[in-house]
Amino acid sequence: MATDKITVRGAGIFGLSIAWELTRRGASVQVIDPHGPAAGASGGIVGALAPHVPENWNPKKQFQLESLLMAHGFWDAVQAAGGKDPGYARSGRIQPLADAAGVGLARARALSAQTLWGDAAQWEVRPAGTDWGLASATGLEIHDTLSARIHPRQACEALVAALHANGVAIQPDGPATPTTIHATGVAGLGALNDGHHRLVGAGIKGQAILLDHAAPDNPQLFVDTLHIIPHGDGTTAIGSTTEREYENATGTDAQLDAILKKARAAVPALQNANVIARWAGLRPRSRSRAPMLGAWPDRPGHFIANGGFKIGFGMAPKVAQTMADLILENHDTIPQGFEVAASL
Repeated sequence: MATDKITVRGAGIFGLSIAWELTRRGASVQVIDPHGPAAGASGGIVGALAPHVPENWNPKKQFQLESLLMAHGFWDAVQAAGGKDPGYARSGRIQPLADAAGVGLARARALSAQTLWGDAAQWEVRPAGTDWGLASATGLEIHDTLSARIHPRQACEALVAALHANGVAIQPDGPATPTTIHATGVAGLGALNDGHHRLVGAGIKGQAILLDHAAPDNPQLFVDTLHIIPHGDGTTAIGSTTEREYENATGTDAQLDAILKKARAAVPALQNANVIARWAGLRPRSRSRAPMLGAWPDRPGHFIANGGFKIGFGMAPKVAQTMADLILENHDTIPQGFEVAASL
């Protein structure tokens, strides 16, 4: 195990999760972020921890599956250490089925899930309307028990509290250390782009909206391309756009109005819910579209954890474990395609 202090640069979900795992294993850690915790994409409002569909299996899907299955224990430990609720619940997800082709595909995926997910979770086709009372053209919906929700801002606050309880504060700057992990999101991808002849990664804008609608015991919805997440605090989040081109990275606009209109049309229970907040921000996507994990080539002692994009919170428990294994035990379990070189 490393004995020198380790620096984690970046206090988003990857940086905080890695710092927590390192601290939990006994390492001495400092977390550096001049903007403070969750200042970027990790300060969002949606928090859909939804799995990839159980087909065409690959290392990215397996990594995500393992991380989603780790999440309950991970977030329970964080809450126990710091006393703050991260808003996590494995409450499942439903998706109405629009036509016969969709039903056939969903049933084939249910069989695949039995093999790929085993007894850990279920993907089933069932009669629609069980929870949200949604109409379905086929009368059927997909229900999976692997999907979970988390409140992004609360989760980051819970990690900060857990770190603080173990003597680790988030600082705007600090002394150099022999080992540094760069979990700096969109800014970090921009710095990598400056040093390479092709695009390493970029920030993809997303917009989301938060409603005053309480359905904390309901599963999340995936309907009409929207993620609808009922949080435990009595709010419901809806997201999100995917914008490669934009003028204002943190400004909301008519695209978000369209999302709200679509959600209210699809889910009658949301028609009269008041808007609490509108959010927009940039999410870091690597060129490979998988997280970038591992040693920074040609920079001894430096490591990268970036590219969470839309699945950063779902990947975080496994990312933290993988980076801690590498740094503290020199045990490399990074999946193929996740290596930093895959995006360089």
